[in-house]
Amino acid sequence: MSSGKQQSRDYLFDNYKVLLIALVVMGHFIELSYRNNDFLYTVKWLIVSFHMPAFIFISGYFSKRDLPLKTLIQKLLIPYLVYELLYYALYTFIIEKPTELYLLYPKFSLWYIQALFFWRLLTPVIRRIPGYMILSVIAGLLVGCSDMPDNLLSIPRTLVFFPFFLAGTRFDRSLLTRFRTRKNQWWSGIFIVSFVLFLILEPGHKALSPKIFYGRYNYDYLGQTALDGILCRLFCYAIGFAMTFAIALLISEKRLRCSFAGSRTMAVYLFHGLTYSFLKGSSNILSGIDTITGSILLLGFCILLTAIFSLSPFTHFTNMVSGLTLPGKRKQVPKTDDFKVPKRRFLPGNLLPQNI
Repeated sequence: MSSGKQQSRDYLFDNYKVLLIALVVMGHFIELSYRNNDFLYTVKWLIVSFHMPAFIFISGYFSKRDLPLKTLIQKLLIPYLVYELLYYALYTFIIEKPTELYLLYPKFSLWYIQALFFWRLLTPVIRRIPGYMILSVIAGLLVGCSDMPDNLLSIPRTLVFFPFFLAGTRFDRSLLTRFRTRKNQWWSGIFIVSFVLFLILEPGHKALSPKIFYGRYNYDYLGQTALDGILCRLFCYAIGFAMTFAIALLISEKRLRCSFAGSRTMAVYLFHGLTYSFLKGSSNILSGIDTITGSILLLGFCILLTAIFSLSPFTHFTNMVSGLTLPGKRKQVPKTDDFKVPKRRFLPGNLLPQNI
């Protein structure tokens, strides 16, 4: 590499996304068995408390550049439709699970792609409103009082997680650099360990469901009054933001052997969901794990799946889908997935490009 060529990736975010996508896989695969032992129960609470807030925050960070509607349709809406068809085919012809092609009700993890489309579409308008961050939090709190269908157009989760996306779009990377001192890293570690100990030792929170972090369900479904639900969701917001930043202070900024997977999270996101849906619909293996040994093996299996679905054949498929164009004049569009950082030259200090 010539001395004049600038670094084209920020490996801190690549490494962070590798951690988060592995946690996404784990969070789904332990869904059916986390109540079977205290170890998985604590792991489940820990994962859901921050993994989607952090992922959405990073997605917002990479979404600083406004994109035209046609590009959003190509990069998000068309892949969403293709992946919905894949899930429909899996449910109907392989695991023979009764279903319909409910495009307004995303299947499994596809809600995120749908929500990302709306976030990217609405953010340029929302940011013109004074106090939009506070208003987005209020919307996320109030939607829990609604009795709308929890999966219709992913509206509840889109509103609940919108503050994390908006915060990401306004985040200044230099803030992490300034705060990444040894002292602050120690405090971050202490905070994370303290939260884990809270989950292990504090019995009161076990009366609640980890679903308080899902953003999908209203307060009545969660067995809460409106006031209790709002206060609980405020706590979830505080934990989500605090954990996101605390872990960011500890993530390595160096290129690691796994860093490449940080640009391939869409493939992992899609194919792990198909795999989970197949195993869930065709056997009881995921619901029968109740020992510590079995739990550790399951988590190891999740890491293995993350590595496998990061390989080129799977990424090639998602790149191909994101490259599909609308009918009409063809325009050459660089191949990328929703989380991939495109290679480009940088000016000093501009280490993180903007992507879809």
